[in-house]
Amino acid sequence: MSAPAVAPARLDRQRHAEIALGFAGFILIGLGGGAGGVLLPAQLAEYRVSRSVIGLLFFAFSTGYVLAGAANGWLLRRAGPRGDLALGAALFCAATLGCAIRPAYGVLLALTVVFGFGTGVIDAGLNAYLAVLPRSAMLLNLLHAFYGVGALIGPVLAAGMLTRGLSWGAVYLVFAVAGLPLVAGFALRYPSAFHVDPPASSHAAEPRSSVLGAALRHPAVLLSALFLAVYVGVEVSLGNWAYSFLVLDRGQGYLLAGWVVSGFWLGLTLGRFVLNAIAERLGIGPVGLTYGCLAGILGASVLVWLVPGTVVAVGGFVLLGAFLGPIFPLTIAVLPRLTPGWLAPTAIGVLVGVSVIGAAVFPWLAGTIAEHAGLVSLLPFCAVLTALLVVNWWRIARRLRT
Repeated sequence: MSAPAVAPARLDRQRHAEIALGFAGFILIGLGGGAGGVLLPAQLAEYRVSRSVIGLLFFAFSTGYVLAGAANGWLLRRAGPRGDLALGAALFCAATLGCAIRPAYGVLLALTVVFGFGTGVIDAGLNAYLAVLPRSAMLLNLLHAFYGVGALIGPVLAAGMLTRGLSWGAVYLVFAVAGLPLVAGFALRYPSAFHVDPPASSHAAEPRSSVLGAALRHPAVLLSALFLAVYVGVEVSLGNWAYSFLVLDRGQGYLLAGWVVSGFWLGLTLGRFVLNAIAERLGIGPVGLTYGCLAGILGASVLVWLVPGTVVAVGGFVLLGAFLGPIFPLTIAVLPRLTPGWLAPTAIGVLVGVSVIGAAVFPWLAGTIAEHAGLVSLLPFCAVLTALLVVNWWRIARRLRT
């Protein structure tokens, strides 16, 4: 008679292990996201190309990410969370190991596509998996907060290794080694199917072969994907070009600039841990919190742009990170209010994949503008994108109220 009491406890421990591994997976991809901007000057020097050409790495990474987002629903149905996430982590390790040898630039671009695909599989797979668990909104905020933990460590790790005379390839080697335990963890601890699956009747409402097409045609999915594409563009533009802006435009030292970029990712992390909890206590919902965060991004961008000085730069980038922090998980968390339940895993993949197009287009555009107008253009560029986000969120918010 004791078996019924033991089985739920074992399931609960298994679920906690899965969630902990998911958080570790986001720390790993956060390391890559945070360190990338610090490595750009070293890669520019080694390959002797312009900022526009080195910006092709953003497009290569995003190509892989978009493909991963499009494949998310199919991979989860065919391989389950276990196979899906183990595959993503294995590709992440293989690609970063290849980058570690500092190959020819064309090979680096190809490896970056694989790097983006592996990262995108981890990202979309974990978002889809946690979105169907109890208390999904809280779990998603924590999941993305742990991305910020990795992104906080990444710039300091990369800058510290570079200042000690190590190559940028050595940083990729650290990523590859760090990912190996996750390959084993996902393969051994994650289930072969969702613990919580949409009802069979929901699947019957739409043939599985057309789920991706239905997601791509759904107006709310398209609006949300566009919103996240611009949002990710702001986040990645700041995260990747802030280091160069601080060194080349504001004249800060390399290590100090690395710490400031880490402050940006610290703000992003704290924003995801803290701002949503404060908003809930004050009775502020996702719509109001997102509007407040967008206003904060506009204010902090203008502050760093117009007021020189190290203290303002440090405080401004921390504030930028903090206000950016909750926006992505809030958008994912409200998706079930925007779409039918049977669309959720595929729609999340679409959002993750399409949104990352912004991680290629807008940082590349920021670098191209900087070629002609100087890196001082970074902050007004991000302010204009944030104004566009306000308009797009207003369109999404109208649907949330219906």
